[in-house]
Amino acid sequence: MDAGAAIVLGQAVYDRRTSLGIDQASLAERTGQSAQDVDRLEGGGTVPTLPLLRTLAKALDATLDVSIDTEETRVSFVPHAA
Repeated sequence: MDAGAAIVLGQAVYDRRTSLGIDQASLAERTGQSAQDVDRLEGGGTVPTLPLLRTLAKALDATLDVSIDTEETRVSFVPHAA
């Protein structure tokens, strides 16, 4: 995942977190990360591992969809049905 993809992922995490009405500290607690780690992730400053991506999807009660093409990366968290 390159820097541009990390930024797209970070924005998707931020968007889903805020749509749930939780703060970075709450997401950090749900994922076992620090609030600083969540802030860095949302800012595109880190590239998460596959296990962390799985943990994020669970913590955000969503399915993580990633589409990587030669020119564009799309990332979204699709909420689970109620």
